[in-house]
Amino acid sequence: MPRGGAAPQGGPALRERASAALLAAVRGLALCLLSLGVSLTLFILSVVSIAFVVLGVGLVTTPAVTHLVRMHANQRRQLALDWAGLAVPPPYRPLPPADGLGGTVTRCTRLLRDPATWRDLVWLLTDAVFGFVTALFPPALIAYGIEGFVICAGVWRAVRHDYWYAFIPVEGFGTATLCAGLGAVLLVLAAGVNPYFVRGHFLIVKGMISPSRGSRLEERVERLYETRHDAVDSSAAELRRIERDLHDGAQARLVSMGMSLGTIEALVEKDPAQAKRLIAQTRRNSAEALTELRDLVRGIHPPVLAERGLGDAARALALRMQVPVETDVELDGRFAEPVESAAYFAVSEVLTNAAKHARAERVWLDVHYSEAVPPTGEGMLRIAVTDDGRGGADPAKGSGMAGIERRLAQFDGILAVSSPPGGPTMVTMEIPCEPLRHR
Repeated sequence: MPRGGAAPQGGPALRERASAALLAAVRGLALCLLSLGVSLTLFILSVVSIAFVVLGVGLVTTPAVTHLVRMHANQRRQLALDWAGLAVPPPYRPLPPADGLGGTVTRCTRLLRDPATWRDLVWLLTDAVFGFVTALFPPALIAYGIEGFVICAGVWRAVRHDYWYAFIPVEGFGTATLCAGLGAVLLVLAAGVNPYFVRGHFLIVKGMISPSRGSRLEERVERLYETRHDAVDSSAAELRRIERDLHDGAQARLVSMGMSLGTIEALVEKDPAQAKRLIAQTRRNSAEALTELRDLVRGIHPPVLAERGLGDAARALALRMQVPVETDVELDGRFAEPVESAAYFAVSEVLTNAAKHARAERVWLDVHYSEAVPPTGEGMLRIAVTDDGRGGADPAKGSGMAGIERRLAQFDGILAVSSPPGGPTMVTMEIPCEPLRHR
């Protein structure tokens, strides 16, 4: 035992490496079946279907076969993430609905114009060859290593004299012992390299069916185009709301005050008592108009948000809610004003939904910021609102959630909703943003 009574660490480490090698062998065997069986079959079907496009039959079969190819590729992407920790995002363009013959032709044409379709086709052939080879090594090394011990255990007596184990001719007990030694070397080698073969298999996947730089830029431009339109529409709607509120609220009261002042001017000598009553009413109207103007300004950009930042503004929102809200806010600085405004109104909308529709008895609000990480230089503002209400929230059915998505999309933010029937409901928002400007 080592000095100090410490237990040796070699045993657990060896068991861990052996387990990893065996797991890689099992996964490699599954990948062999997918590569040689499924990939090769789909490649042949795809080539035949595309060739039949000129005959008209391929217009119907190509979308169906391409759908199977993409399902197969997406399955491999998921395995790459689960088994090798490699994220391989799908690069496919959106497709039009296949309504009638015209829709089917348009769908097929769009598929054939998508570069991802052709990258998938090349990957299928590569996967059936190189992918199969890289996946075959892990199970082959272990199986071949075990064969050396099986030969040494007595099988050497039953094999032909011209049988070779690797480079060793099996002629007797001596050469059978050499087979066992070589088998041990292969098993040790498998313990070290098997996981790397599986990772190499998925590196081929990542290199061939990841989005190209051009497709990523195209997707980015498309998203910016959509969010720009959303931003313009949101700004126009906000201007209409402000104009309507001014016209129906403060403006109407100011007009009424002007008329009252004219009446007071006429009555101040003839009927002073009535003039005093009108003055008091005008004073009330002026106070109400001032309150409405303040509320309108608060709706545009709340004073607490401008003065104290997102953290205190979120706490103030929680205090004004009808249901108890527990807050966990960890922000030690300020964000850019558009980011703070978008986050504030998104939190306000989600808290209001929890109070009005979820029938929640308690709500939890968490606001945190993750520091900037190279190479992007952007941090991440994360907001989570959880309630113990009845659940069943569906973003697709409500305009409020859609509005939050549009608001966050202007900053490349995302909205995720988890709301099973019976609750609880958890709404998570993430906004990539510049590092905090510390106070």
